[in-house]
Amino acid sequence: MDCKRALEEADGDIQKAEDLLKERGIAVAAKKASRETREGVIEAYIHSGNRLGGLVELNCESDFVARTNELRSIAHDIAMQVAAMSPSYITSEEMPDDDRRPPEEVCLLLQPFIKDSSRTVGDVVQDTIALVGENIRVRRFTRFALGE
Repeated sequence: MDCKRALEEADGDIQKAEDLLKERGIAVAAKKASRETREGVIEAYIHSGNRLGGLVELNCESDFVARTNELRSIAHDIAMQVAAMSPSYITSEEMPDDDRRPPEEVCLLLQPFIKDSSRTVGDVVQDTIALVGENIRVRRFTRFALGE
């Protein structure tokens, strides 16, 4: 029904309707940002060859959402992102003042998403928040590589 309403508001223009839906999703995500996240999943990604891996804790509000395919899928994608892109921080607020590296390179939520470089990891998380209707937060992550 949301898609139908957006198409009606956009007078049949699909691109404009998509933009409207995206704006509404961001607004929904912003409303949920202050909600507490105590449930969630821990997901691991091990790259072929077993020499590189990523581990991520993704929190949500309820165990019901924690068991959904949407949350498990995004957790897996973020673990893959961690293994591939080796971020150091979750957000730019965590960066120390003396770290001069570009935030887009070292902050997980600001990095281009490996499956769609036109979006950031933060955009993908926001879209999932709008989809599942609960706040989602990347709590922590780590990357493992043989010899490092």
